[in-house]
Amino acid sequence: MIVKKISLVVTALFSLSMFAQESAELPKEFKQDIKLSYLDSIKSTFKRDQLASKVDSLWMNELVSLDIYDDLTKDIQTINKDVTVDEELPTELLKQRLAAMNQKSPFEIEYNQGLENIIKSFLKNRKKSFSRLMALSEYYFPMFEDAFAKQNVPLEIKYLAVVESALNPKAVSKMGATGLWQFMYGTGKQYALKIDSYIDERSDPLKATAAASEYMTKMYNIFGDWELVLASYNSGPGNVTKAIRRSGGKTKYWDIRNYLPKETQGYVPAFLATMYLFEYHKEHGINPERAVVKNFETDTVCVKNQMSFKQIADLLDMPQSQIQLLNPSYKMGVVPFYQEEQHFIRLPKDKVATFVSNEEQIYAYVKYDAETRSSNSRLAVKYAPKVKPAAKAIVRPTETDSNNFEFYKVRKGDNLGAIASKYNVSISELKKWNNLKTNAVAIGRSLKIKSDEPSSSASKVNAAIDKREEAIASADEKEKPTAVDMDYVVVAGDNLGSIAKKFGTTIAELKELNNLTSNNIGLGKTLIISKAAIVIEEPASTAIASNSVDSFKKKAASKNVTEDYYVKKGDSLYSISKKYPGVTISDIKKWNGIKDEDIKPGMKLKING
Repeated sequence: MIVKKISLVVTALFSLSMFAQESAELPKEFKQDIKLSYLDSIKSTFKRDQLASKVDSLWMNELVSLDIYDDLTKDIQTINKDVTVDEELPTELLKQRLAAMNQKSPFEIEYNQGLENIIKSFLKNRKKSFSRLMALSEYYFPMFEDAFAKQNVPLEIKYLAVVESALNPKAVSKMGATGLWQFMYGTGKQYALKIDSYIDERSDPLKATAAASEYMTKMYNIFGDWELVLASYNSGPGNVTKAIRRSGGKTKYWDIRNYLPKETQGYVPAFLATMYLFEYHKEHGINPERAVVKNFETDTVCVKNQMSFKQIADLLDMPQSQIQLLNPSYKMGVVPFYQEEQHFIRLPKDKVATFVSNEEQIYAYVKYDAETRSSNSRLAVKYAPKVKPAAKAIVRPTETDSNNFEFYKVRKGDNLGAIASKYNVSISELKKWNNLKTNAVAIGRSLKIKSDEPSSSASKVNAAIDKREEAIASADEKEKPTAVDMDYVVVAGDNLGSIAKKFGTTIAELKELNNLTSNNIGLGKTLIISKAAIVIEEPASTAIASNSVDSFKKKAASKNVTEDYYVKKGDSLYSISKKYPGVTISDIKKWNGIKDEDIKPGMKLKING
């Protein structure tokens, strides 16, 4: 008996140990494999280059920042070479430095008061801009110098790209000139730069520079003077020829300058001032910002199939923005593939190594991705929900009223409730006569109004329909969010130009709404994108409608009375306009004779004048 009990205990212990061992091994046996995406599985086979990418995204943002371009362009176009600028730079010292520059340059660099004024203006207002431009020059200038050396063009011409585009390959002028060298469409075509839906080679640093070099060579063969070549680049050879004739046949820039267009009169001095600041930046305390990537740290690779920047970025583990910035000539974020034409993409050298070592897998993924997208599009169309039939329109009884309509032009501060009250009609009738779907009404619109009451039977039916429409409109309006000012928080890489384009507005409007005096915006700053429209809408309730009319009458009455407002600390024209419904920044400027937005605490402003 004892032996039997001992054997049972031993058996039980052995069973427990076996169960524990099996339990411990279960997770290993039942552990599920994580399925990799096709992209991850492709990338897992890549041969990796060990060199770390030196592309700094913050520096890359500088390549397309339009704020320097906007400021510098405005400066050059409006700068007055005859206005003396108070900036510490002894005239005699400047003369010595210009003479030293002249000795080692094919340009005739001679001192004059206008050039001194422009140099001092740049020193006073553009030191920070030139610090950033010098960082960009480390990337672009080697390209320029290589192209110019091939055509025997003076290497100093590289500074012209600073004046033309602030070294921004995506810069576009108001006239449509594009790229680092600001070629117009026709000129770009003349110099064999490809411009189509996918590509704009005016933004290609290498090809546009080669075209600019060819243009400079041709112009020098005509004029034989590099200053006149620069003048012709800005205003065209025709204007230079006319200036030579008007001067009595003189052929030096400084002799014909006053006969050239006004902008060109400041153009060549701006070029020479730029050259001076690059040459003597240390003496003036201008410290170039660090350029993380230089041109020799990048390389090109031929693309053998159409592929998007997103596909390349996903495969090579690099931000898409970096590819866009290194390849500005591709307009749609796609490297196209045309028969019998080669297209190249520029990448950091370590990424080129990864691309070339894994081309077969890369093109396999591109093909797979394209097929997947096409398949998904077909499925989306196949299983798209059917559109619900539109609700039947309410048919009103025909009114046999031969009276003519009156017309009322909507003024600032008007709303449907006030207009209906003025003519003793209902809101729904106003909406019916004018085919309005909401209670919002635009200033300046002419409304048709029939003040006579409709006849008996039609009146009763219409009254019932009016109530139904007003109830529906009231319910709809409750569901709509209240209009508010649209704000936007500035992120890395933003500038006023890109934000304006994103929201369909202009740089001038953004500056006016946010009381900005320059195009510079700080990271994290909240910008007002648009001012909410003030629309007073009438609810269904008669009592509330009556109150709305009363409040409107009070506001309308107040519009006829001038009110004084004293500017407080922190006020702007925009913040003041918000205090008075219906009043705009332009109104305040007009009533007070303000040309700019410079207001000071304590200043008295007339409102509703």
